[in-house]
Amino acid sequence: MTKLLKSLLGRLLFQGRGIVPTAKLMIAFSSISFLLIVASFFGISWTWVLLINGFFIAGSLVDLMLSPNKRQIHFQRTIPEEMERNLTYHVEISVVNESSHRFHFRVVDGLPQSFLRPFPLIGQVNEQMQTVLLYETKAPVRGSYIVDKLHVRYRSVLGLWEKQTTVSLETKVKVIPDLTETKQYLENAQQFLKYEGVNIRRQKKGMGEFSKIRNYVVGDDPRMINWRQTAKLQEVMTNEYEPEHGKYITILIDCGRMMGAELKKGNRLERALEAALTVAAASLQKGDHVSVIAFSNKVKVYVPPAKGMAHLQTILHAIYHLEVDAVESNYADILHYIQTMQRKRSLLLLFSDVRTFLHEESALIYLSRLRRQHLFLMIGVEDRTLLEKASQQPTHLHVTMAKSMAMQQLIIKKREKNKWEKSGLHMLEAREEQLAVTAVSSYIDIMNRGLL
Repeated sequence: MTKLLKSLLGRLLFQGRGIVPTAKLMIAFSSISFLLIVASFFGISWTWVLLINGFFIAGSLVDLMLSPNKRQIHFQRTIPEEMERNLTYHVEISVVNESSHRFHFRVVDGLPQSFLRPFPLIGQVNEQMQTVLLYETKAPVRGSYIVDKLHVRYRSVLGLWEKQTTVSLETKVKVIPDLTETKQYLENAQQFLKYEGVNIRRQKKGMGEFSKIRNYVVGDDPRMINWRQTAKLQEVMTNEYEPEHGKYITILIDCGRMMGAELKKGNRLERALEAALTVAAASLQKGDHVSVIAFSNKVKVYVPPAKGMAHLQTILHAIYHLEVDAVESNYADILHYIQTMQRKRSLLLLFSDVRTFLHEESALIYLSRLRRQHLFLMIGVEDRTLLEKASQQPTHLHVTMAKSMAMQQLIIKKREKNKWEKSGLHMLEAREEQLAVTAVSSYIDIMNRGLL
């Protein structure tokens, strides 16, 4: 394809620079030409036909010359530099008209193809005025993107021609995991943290560090009542204790092939990242040291242990771009890596596929060594399809066979889990929407019981 043809194709596709006739011009020119051709059969000469067409084209060119110059129009885009996955954000496009003519325009923003693209946007701006366009977009795929070109078409005074221009407005956008559950925890931890219907209390029997004095509620230990504050405020007050700070939490995120299994919202890796960030926020808020290791067949990301809420941003920027690898996870290698890197006793919190992990005999050997120094807990997303197949009624042969196979898989998994748990290696499975709740509740329960 020649350079000229590529340029013409770009104009038709709302790209590049140039001048494009509008549908209004084409219809008007076709109508006049048709009438003149018909009139030629009734005696009008072809000279007049050509002259009238020429005058019409010349008039349209005058209209084109009176349209605003490209240098008199300015554009500015305002877009968030960080966007959470699948959340809706507003983007603002400002159009400034420094000419003495008003005009109508259409805009196509250069968003990546994976983003929601509600284009073209249509607007109007008066002479010597400014207007602002707003549109909504969301990004379903995490990663780092560059939003660059802004493609614009604006019409002449009579609307016979459209001038097309492309403005370079480069902006870097990071699409990070959905932090809705993390924010909910930070706003109201007690309401958010429910595990199997039981509220998680910070500490039992007055053990650990003193936290604060609060109102007595049903279920609190009467021995923890603060009688001095009760007498002073004329209402029952109790002391609240929390576990000792400064523990080490190591979050392991599996990025292997099985973590790409699709769920109702995203895949297993997406849910694991959201849950991992929520656990990290809970741990850092309580003063613990948090480190993160992401792996597949090798270590992909390692964030050294640190404490303080500022460390959450370090973790977020290190893992926001993680993707599922088309390889099997090497659990033995990652557990050997932990032995090398994590010398202090810590809680090893692994987000992975339980069913795959159960058949890793080599990992069992390493974990048997690790549990002498560390506390291990694995959390995965339960297989809803398998559970539904196992719970359906055997109405006919095919359903009965599917049910029996599903139940057999559940029995094998339960037997393998029991073998691992006898070695002191605990595993949990949760519904995808409850993964973060289960992970954080399990972490706090471990801290409350002083297991670490």
